[in-house]
Amino acid sequence: MPTLKNDALIRALRRQPTPYTPVWIMRQAGRYLPEYNKTRARAGGFLDLCRNPDLATEVTLQPLERFALDAAIVFSDILTIPDAMGLGLYFAEGEGPQLERPLRDEQAIRGLAIPDLARLRYVFDAVRQIRGALAGRVPLIGFAGSPFTLACYMVEGGSSADFRALKTMLYARPDLLHHILDLNSRAVTDYLNAQIKAGADAVMIFDTWGGMLSTPAFREFSLTYLARVIAGLDRASESGQVPSIIFTKGGGLWLSELAATGCDALGLDWTVDLSVARATVGQAVALQGNLDPSVLYSSPEAIRRETQRVLSSYGAGNGHIFNLGHGISQHTPPEHVAVLVEAVHELSRPLH
Repeated sequence: MPTLKNDALIRALRRQPTPYTPVWIMRQAGRYLPEYNKTRARAGGFLDLCRNPDLATEVTLQPLERFALDAAIVFSDILTIPDAMGLGLYFAEGEGPQLERPLRDEQAIRGLAIPDLARLRYVFDAVRQIRGALAGRVPLIGFAGSPFTLACYMVEGGSSADFRALKTMLYARPDLLHHILDLNSRAVTDYLNAQIKAGADAVMIFDTWGGMLSTPAFREFSLTYLARVIAGLDRASESGQVPSIIFTKGGGLWLSELAATGCDALGLDWTVDLSVARATVGQAVALQGNLDPSVLYSSPEAIRRETQRVLSSYGAGNGHIFNLGHGISQHTPPEHVAVLVEAVHELSRPLH
């Protein structure tokens, strides 16, 4: 694998000095980019795009051609694992991801198995191909959904306003949910290790729905399994340990406990004060975030002002990766992303 020419992200994840604050954007290859929409149409659909390493490579690189981002993230979806388990992933227009066979009875749950990684080879092929195409330009981030977030979709069959089926199982039959989570944690660990082996420079776990839980439930059903995944990662590489990031949306209440999982960085949503987070866990982990994505709807002047506010909230020193507090909206003007990236690089230099 080629040596990284821009290793600012990796250095920041390791809380080492960088000349500026590195920046990348969750969902940076997506529908806000006209070129992405053209490639997706050519592919025939979202899943066809994910399963074609050539096209996945193409869209992964598209935002890097527009913006001076400090990382690429492999183009894929968090529900590849449930799909490989045989639950039948599909995308309904206007409704997002759906699973044909959600886990609603004990027989189906007991019959669930860790997927054969061969069924996910298209992801690992994409990682290898993207890493080669990057030629060391910037690091490549691999990712997976957290065991709990995957379970939410696997039980509900899709997204939900209240996750009633999942929460009913959590309180009425916690043994069944723990069975799903145990399998998911092993599958996620294997999946991320395979991405690392294929060339991912860092890995991220998206715990999108962990924040909807009560504190006791979060500790039992999400945090425990996040820690298992982190402990099971084989992160040795020629350039040092592959960094890991955990992002629990709505997880600001549990920063100390999340930092204690052994991850290298915590992603923060926009509800968290970076200065408070840094004072709480900044000696243990790097912090990633956390601009409100809605800021990108506004003017260039407002974007620069809010970028400065986030940078100032973290303050001077190492260990900050600039990002949004959640994924970028499809309605974001691309030229506003350019303003953001340029502002981060310019305004952060005096802090380093």
